[in-house]
Amino acid sequence: MSLCAVALLALSGCAAPAREAYNAAEAERAQIVGFENIRVHADDPRPPKSVYDPWRPVTNKPKPSMLAISGGGAGGAFSVGILSAWSELGSRPSFDVVTGVSTGALIAPLAFLGPEYDQRLRRLYLSDQARDLVDINWRGFGILSPSLLRGDALRRIVGENITEEILQRIAREHRAGRRLLVMTTNLDTQRAVVWNIGAIAASGRADALDLVRQVLIASASVPGILPPVSIKAVVDGKQIEELHSDGGSSAQFFTLPEQLIVTPDYPAKESLHIYVIINNALIPEFAMSPERALPIMGRAYAILLKTHTKQGLTALYNFAQRSGVDLDIASIDAQVPYSMADPLNHQYMISVYGIGYQKTLNGRVWTKRPVFTGAGRHSAEH
Repeated sequence: MSLCAVALLALSGCAAPAREAYNAAEAERAQIVGFENIRVHADDPRPPKSVYDPWRPVTNKPKPSMLAISGGGAGGAFSVGILSAWSELGSRPSFDVVTGVSTGALIAPLAFLGPEYDQRLRRLYLSDQARDLVDINWRGFGILSPSLLRGDALRRIVGENITEEILQRIAREHRAGRRLLVMTTNLDTQRAVVWNIGAIAASGRADALDLVRQVLIASASVPGILPPVSIKAVVDGKQIEELHSDGGSSAQFFTLPEQLIVTPDYPAKESLHIYVIINNALIPEFAMSPERALPIMGRAYAILLKTHTKQGLTALYNFAQRSGVDLDIASIDAQVPYSMADPLNHQYMISVYGIGYQKTLNGRVWTKRPVFTGAGRHSAEH
């Protein structure tokens, strides 16, 4: 037997044990033990009022506000720049609903709790500690394991920032009528799952903190790069393990349920102001593509995500136009040098933070409709 074959056999012995088998019908009925009405599928039909009401914000405002924070990896620093400047201006709303996907899921809980957590967000995205996330999985470079990275660093960072104190603050805000929602993708069912983080926090269960951390880690775990998160559920008395990963695989951001956005005659029953922060550039970004498999795959994946985001924004814009919803969109509107080989580049995060921060201070960060052209090169040094 060759040395390579021996190595492959040794590595395969490190594989995770097989999960308990379950089918699509069971997946549809699976519940998280001890929790009720804390998650829905993004593509579910509009649920009965008794189910839907706990998800709606409770507010006396004439125009409730929603903040949706997209995926984008290191581009999350763009959101942090906007939030920091918004707080400085004193005009940042206390959002009735905050949603997050992928890197946006890591930002959303602290953005939900308000400006006093801006410094923690800046430390998370600007202190260069993001580089700690690159914990290479040396077991065959991920070929025979779930991912290229181990994910230990991400779990540690989430654990340090989502504490019992944070959980209790989220629970208080939920009881006051505000809502914090995060999206994951169930790899088994190929469906987006929206989790009511505030409802989990307000459950009073001892395992609530662990579940919230699992959901946030899952939402930020890009498939193949970071390992999926196993979340225990039960169906017909049988315990199963669902695999959840990056919410960005399903949608780069989310605001309202899919069935509302695609309904042409849906009437607006209340005025609503939606702010969407896209932690990525929607404009074309020119770069000579190396004629090698991995760079080409990375470039194609970036194009796919950009197109996915554009389509989502177009659908939301059309919905807002016909329903009277006030919509504001922010995205990175300059080409900042970026390499797939160095996805957590510190200087890149500082640059996009600066774009979000300065454009917010100057009152030029928001647009009323999606803008997909007009690339200009960012003038800051990189």
